[in-house]
Amino acid sequence: MSNTKTVLGFIAGAAVGALAGILLAPDKGTDTRKKIVGKAEGITDSLKVAFNDFVEELKETYTVAKEDGEEISSKLKTANNSFQEDVKNTF
Repeated sequence: MSNTKTVLGFIAGAAVGALAGILLAPDKGTDTRKKIVGKAEGITDSLKVAFNDFVEELKETYTVAKEDGEEISSKLKTANNSFQEDVKNTF
């Protein structure tokens, strides 16, 4: 998850830097607006990729947690059955 935050922070910083650079450049208003739209599209694409990566990482984490939970549940059921058999055999 730390990598995701780092990537998002980098993308946000790049967006702010690019926007500041475009707004402070001595171009005509129409050229500046075109540059802003172009940069915004690039940033949007980067954010989509970062979000999709985050979702995939979340899915993988969920799958692993689910499998671990099922394994623990199975072990607990086996231990419980064994304990019940031991109690029955004791009495």
